[in-house]
Amino acid sequence: MAARPIAEGLFTWPGDDPSLIGGCCRDCGSYTFPIRTGCPACGGTALQERLLERTGALWTWTSQGFAPKAPFTGTFFATDPFEPWFVGVIELDGQLRLESLLVGCTQDTLRIGMPMRLVLMPFATTAGGDEIVTFAFTPAGSYHAAGIRPGADQEAASA
Repeated sequence: MAARPIAEGLFTWPGDDPSLIGGCCRDCGSYTFPIRTGCPACGGTALQERLLERTGALWTWTSQGFAPKAPFTGTFFATDPFEPWFVGVIELDGQLRLESLLVGCTQDTLRIGMPMRLVLMPFATTAGGDEIVTFAFTPAGSYHAAGIRPGADQEAASA
């Protein structure tokens, strides 16, 4: 089984220390994620690719109490019985805030301002058996919660 990212250009792949790939405006210094052709802050078109911080702080979060409807194709939430999953906004210090899945946590452990770190995780499996990988953030102290793939654990990446 081969692994591949959910989309090219979102994060470095493969590698032991994945990073999100953003952009930084050469005119005003604003960051974007994902990288764009124009700056949302000043309208400039001179954006330079930048690797974003791998850690940040939880700025806000919410839970998803029901399974997503079609055309969503991810299977990471497929538990029996269904368990709510979490989405949050992560503030990457000095760069930007971005929306992300939150993994390795519960509503009782999430706290605004808590340190979070980037991880890769399985999103879905294709009909051919390939694993589609996406990014998420997890509490900075957790390393091996179910489904989380820290960069060092990407055995499929070397296949």
